[in-house]
Amino acid sequence: MLTRNRRKKPSLPGAWKLQDAKARFSEVVRRAQSEGPQRVTVHGKDTVVILSAQDYAKDSPAANETRTGQELINAMQQARKLGLKLKPARVPALLRPPIDFSDDGR
Repeated sequence: MLTRNRRKKPSLPGAWKLQDAKARFSEVVRRAQSEGPQRVTVHGKDTVVILSAQDYAKDSPAANETRTGQELINAMQQARKLGLKLKPARVPALLRPPIDFSDDGR
């Protein structure tokens, strides 16, 4: 029987095949906490990244940080100063026939 001599790709540090990550999930989590983000691959392509809660909080906006309408106003004023013209999309209102409330049964 002929067999192929497959060369195994060297895996990058912090990269896991999906089946290995599932089997050793606790280790993946521990490494995410100690070594940084851990990438999980499916068919050799990056699919997901597992982050520690600390890394996630550092990279994501604060939970209490909310956007306001003032940011939109500032952006529109800045666009006007740069000579950009913002035109709102106008959608014509759909007209329906009037409802007949007469009691003549028609």
